[in-house]
Amino acid sequence: MKGLKIIFWVIWRIWFYIVMAIPILIMLPFLLASIITESGYPYFFKMARIWAKFILYGMGFYYKIDRDQELEPGKSYMIVANHTSMTDIMLMLAVVKNPFVFVGKKELSKIPLFGFFYKRTCILVDRNSSKSKNEVFKRAQNRLNQGLSICIFPEGGVPDDETVELDEFKDGAFRLAIDHQIPIVPIVFPDNKDRFSYTFLSGSPGIMRVKVLPFIETKGLASENRKELRDQTRQLIYKQLLIFKKEDLK
Repeated sequence: MKGLKIIFWVIWRIWFYIVMAIPILIMLPFLLASIITESGYPYFFKMARIWAKFILYGMGFYYKIDRDQELEPGKSYMIVANHTSMTDIMLMLAVVKNPFVFVGKKELSKIPLFGFFYKRTCILVDRNSSKSKNEVFKRAQNRLNQGLSICIFPEGGVPDDETVELDEFKDGAFRLAIDHQIPIVPIVFPDNKDRFSYTFLSGSPGIMRVKVLPFIETKGLASENRKELRDQTRQLIYKQLLIFKKEDLK
């Protein structure tokens, strides 16, 4: 039985990269045209959402969204969520309709085909370089000034220890939100670690629940409030993760 599971996991993981590539190849001319200029990004974003849903359904994932509040069209937000899986990217694109730009680690740009578009449309950060981190703020500010939203996973990466429910948050997302006086949208992904973690021989098709928590306003806040805002946001996401965990044990 264990041998069959291993075979399934290997084939299923390979299939993940195949379903990543299929919609990119089909939409390739349109994707290339949409990244020629920054003004084409909203069109790229629409195609990225199609790509994301294709992958989720192709892998046997179906998502269920519970929203406490809706995003207003044409308004900028700082979108944050817990980070446990590569599928967090796809699920975020499927859930949020407002065009946003990811701030993500540069290592993902090495993935064939996906990486080509990733590094041209996302804001990449080298977490070992202070210069890179400063560049991130400049690029993010530019995108916010264009009326887009920003999405950051504030844990700064996926914890190596999968028993960690929620790692500590970095300050960057909250500093940007305060600088631009935009609301923070806390989102909780309770199932992605079980569905498709970074452990190769693991995971299964099934539900991916999403909880969009009430937005946190930043109007009137100053730079010195960022740590308090960071901790408040983390606590809200952590509490919701524990609620999901308690429900699963019933």
